[in-house]
Amino acid sequence: MAESARQRVAYKRVLLKLSGEVFSGPQRIGIDPQTVNYLAGEVVSLVKEGIEVAVVVGGGNFVRGEDFSRQGGIDQAVADYMGMLATIMNAMALQEAMERLGCPTRVMSAIEVKAVCEPFIRRRAVRHLEKGRAVVLAAGTGNPFFTTDTAAVLRALELGCDVLFKATKVDGVYDKDPIEYPDASRYEYISFDSAIEQRLAVMDQTAFTMCREHTLPIVVLSIHQQGALLQAAKGGEIGTLVGE
Repeated sequence: MAESARQRVAYKRVLLKLSGEVFSGPQRIGIDPQTVNYLAGEVVSLVKEGIEVAVVVGGGNFVRGEDFSRQGGIDQAVADYMGMLATIMNAMALQEAMERLGCPTRVMSAIEVKAVCEPFIRRRAVRHLEKGRAVVLAAGTGNPFFTTDTAAVLRALELGCDVLFKATKVDGVYDKDPIEYPDASRYEYISFDSAIEQRLAVMDQTAFTMCREHTLPIVVLSIHQQGALLQAAKGGEIGTLVGE
């Protein structure tokens, strides 16, 4: 099932997408401090190597707007804004853990919460990256009805990132669910066209399409594999590369 492998390259500026669920660790809801410390260490390992890092965080460990709207009867726009606020809590937790490791970090939000973080301003975010600061991006695009996957692609393009790292529970993209099907085959490389045609669930279709239109490569990897982020950033053969 695997497509032809493509050569990996080292990246100077990366955008990491972290789902909200990963922040909860084994408790499945809320924020698990040990998990956040682990995530911080993985991100800081990139910064220490001179790699410029922006992180987009989700908020699903508190609120998933679409699910909350469907199950609770609340207007989806309201539910999505609640989800944006949840991402700010995750971003603040990650910032605190990263700064304890000696990494200067800025939280920037698409909706203004001046008391706790900066508003997202593209040129300011780029300047932070150039100065060696990590940037944690919260509140998605600032608009309801858009996923944080789409926000991650948008921010990666705005900030001139070389690649988007999509950190998941599994170590890449498979032809079928590897948890349910032990014989599932992992792709080392898959094209945007194939990913979109197969409607692979690792990212939403809008995000995949934006990456294809702007030739932004994606590396899908496991956040639970220690050192995987750094290995991928250095051009290592890890996870699945999604590209042209």
